[in-house]
Amino acid sequence: MTEIDQFPDFIQDGVEIDIPLPGVRGWMIQGEAQQAVFVEFAQTIDVPEHIHSEKWEFALAGKVELHRLGQTEVYTPTSHFFIPTGQPHSATVHAGCKAMILFNEPDRYKARQQ
Repeated sequence: MTEIDQFPDFIQDGVEIDIPLPGVRGWMIQGEAQQAVFVEFAQTIDVPEHIHSEKWEFALAGKVELHRLGQTEVYTPTSHFFIPTGQPHSATVHAGCKAMILFNEPDRYKARQQ
């Protein structure tokens, strides 16, 4: 599998999320109990430590350095990781990264107000 250049139009034409990080854009597909999020990073971002519900993330382009449990794990296209509910973690997400993230909660992100 190769890196993706961009998300399909039906994703980018969908609901854009309000994500409080500079240089990051994202879109969501909303279910009753879960949320699928598609994100792309125009610049390298250090995401501060945080917690949330279960998360399963798939790297589609670029690189993510996940920091948890005193270790750093590196993810590139075709790799994925799972974070259980309540596990503190942070990340360094590199410019050019694109990912698909599934959250086991319906309201991890809100729709961006136009």
